[in-house]
Amino acid sequence: MKLFGIIVLLLSCLYSCSPNNVKIDHNLKHFFDDYHVNGTFALFDNGTGQFTIYNLKRYRDSSYLPASTFKIVNALIGLQTGKITNDSMVIKWDGIERPVKEWNKDLTMYEAFRVSAVPYFQEVARRIGKDTMQTWLDSLSYGTKKIKTRIDTFWLDNSLKIKPDEELGLVKKLYFSQLPFFDTYQGMVKRAMLFEDDANYKLSYKTGWGRMEQGNQLSWVVCWIEENKHPYFFVLNFESADPNADIPPMRMKILKEILGQLGFMQGKM
Repeated sequence: MKLFGIIVLLLSCLYSCSPNNVKIDHNLKHFFDDYHVNGTFALFDNGTGQFTIYNLKRYRDSSYLPASTFKIVNALIGLQTGKITNDSMVIKWDGIERPVKEWNKDLTMYEAFRVSAVPYFQEVARRIGKDTMQTWLDSLSYGTKKIKTRIDTFWLDNSLKIKPDEELGLVKKLYFSQLPFFDTYQGMVKRAMLFEDDANYKLSYKTGWGRMEQGNQLSWVVCWIEENKHPYFFVLNFESADPNADIPPMRMKILKEILGQLGFMQGKM
């Protein structure tokens, strides 16, 4: 365990930004202003080691509830501990009608991940248990780490928080199968994250959507894009004070518009 801690520390140092490899891109500001949100965007070019960041302070220094981005870790822990046998494992619908119709049926892990089914992964967390989950959060040094509330809500209720910088580091390690889980399980989660695959690019992501303590809506997209078999890792994080803001389509519009301005998804990278 001591050796593992040293490895995690070294990897964290490797992934962190320094003034020499960071480009602050103020030209991305209008994408947030256009939708009346406050946020940050960061992209890491794995080939050059260069970060492109808008709002460095929010990216590096501020922590937020992970919301459904925690499903990445929840799925991996579930698989590693055998609480999820594979990505085809079905958890039966409990019969409670919820606003998202895609949740109201029996789901496999793969399906539940892709429709971001909260009830499925709440059941996974309950089966994992608080003590085992806490051990894994400590091992991963995941955000603020501590489970202070219920085992099936702690990633949704603002008691656990994580920085955008840490989210980007997590998906980078996942892409290269550098997390402390079997490669097979990391592969299952990566397959569930792949949403767009065409001749020009592959886009893999996990979204998150929650409500902050002061009431603002918070949204995440953590992901990578591959062009010419070259990976770029990025994180989008923003909050809206508008209680009626339609967050799911908004976050993808912001993401695609930013990536388009940066030259992605056009077969040119």
